[in-house]
Amino acid sequence: MGKIRTPFYRIVVTDSRKARNGLSIEEIGRYVPGQEPSIIEVNSERALYWLGVGAQASEAVEAILKVTGDWQKFKGLPGTEGTLRFATPKPHKSVAYEAAVKSAMDEPKEGATTLKKKAQEKLAAKANPVVEEAPVVEVSEPVAVAEVAEVPAEVVETEVAVEATEAAAE
Repeated sequence: MGKIRTPFYRIVVTDSRKARNGLSIEEIGRYVPGQEPSIIEVNSERALYWLGVGAQASEAVEAILKVTGDWQKFKGLPGTEGTLRFATPKPHKSVAYEAAVKSAMDEPKEGATTLKKKAQEKLAAKANPVVEEAPVVEVSEPVAVAEVAEVPAEVVETEVAVEATEAAAE
């Protein structure tokens, strides 16, 4: 049963004189091989009943019953727990939704949406204004007029004040 590339199989009890896809007596399980691990569901009580009253399992159903451990129970062999693996349960969608809402509430209110590049630059400029400090220049010799064009006005004023104090000291 199923569809292309996603099959699933029913485990049924049927009369050997009937057609393969004909009317079955009872459905005792199903097998879905398309997932990892495969889904195998067998009603163990009904499977053991039908094996006990003389039903013969096909090779494929016998392999499935060995995985579930029902074949070992029927034959009295060790390993009745079977080798069936179960998929880890997925968290419910509401739990994932609540976690996403909680993390969204923790985000800052300002800047929560993506801004255009220019708007981001303006916001960053407002948040972190650039403060330029005047370079400190130590002058040990008198400054010539040609050099004054390169030196800030504050330094020239301090230089003139230093020269005036030296002249007054002499």
